[in-house]
Amino acid sequence: MSDKKVVQNREIKSKDYGLFCNYLEKQCGIVLGENKQYLVQSRLWPLVGKFGFDNLGSLINKVISGHARQLNTAVIDAMTTNETLWFRDVYPYELLADKLLDQLAGRRTPVRIWSAACSSGQEPYSIAMVVKEYLTRKPNAFPGGVQIIGTDISVDMLERCKNATYDNLSLARGLPAERKKKFFQAADNNSMQLIPAIRNMVSFKPINLLDPYSSLGKFDLVFCRNVLIYFSGDIKSKILQKIAAGLQKDGILILGASESISGLSDKFDLNRIERGIFYTKKQ
Repeated sequence: MSDKKVVQNREIKSKDYGLFCNYLEKQCGIVLGENKQYLVQSRLWPLVGKFGFDNLGSLINKVISGHARQLNTAVIDAMTTNETLWFRDVYPYELLADKLLDQLAGRRTPVRIWSAACSSGQEPYSIAMVVKEYLTRKPNAFPGGVQIIGTDISVDMLERCKNATYDNLSLARGLPAERKKKFFQAADNNSMQLIPAIRNMVSFKPINLLDPYSSLGKFDLVFCRNVLIYFSGDIKSKILQKIAAGLQKDGILILGASESISGLSDKFDLNRIERGIFYTKKQ
């Protein structure tokens, strides 16, 4: 087979791309837009050979038919897997350590924190490290305990989260050396695993943000960061409505640095601080 033919086989036809965009938005709310063909090609091409297809068009048509559950799961996993960082943007974790945990301290009921669309786990585990450090300073701060829940649509990602093992490249992205030394231990293949004291602070569940998630219960704090940017305005509004319903009356929402709820929801009050913003549920 010539190199030219391989390149041609990797290409996605306009009709197939349009059909796949509609499918992806219906399944998980992600809006790709008109110029993301390369993203689809790069994410889905490894699945072509794995599942025995000759080209992307055949794979996409099979996925859209809805009669291949394993393939459908693999495609959704491939399209929703995103790179993430430890302590991304820094300020949310400083806010948590310096202000929010003080506000939540002393409660007899469990303090509940949700990391939505947690990808490979860096966000909920970063939260856990901050909570652990806080408890070192104030060991009796949370009589009812702290529950941290990470959710994602990708089952494959959640298995990686539970294993809590990361290679050197992943560890180099945002993880301070002091915390790496304190909270990680050596594992196989030049990787490192979070110590049990941190792993055991977080539980993981599969959740599609388009579906109901009232079964998760009520939360005091929700991290939904760098997620809404992938959705249409209508879907953003629906997600924010459900998050508001899942927050306690004084609950807090933290979004990504470039995200805003302006024009999307009237359920939150904006709070500005020196290093950024956060939202509180309206009373």
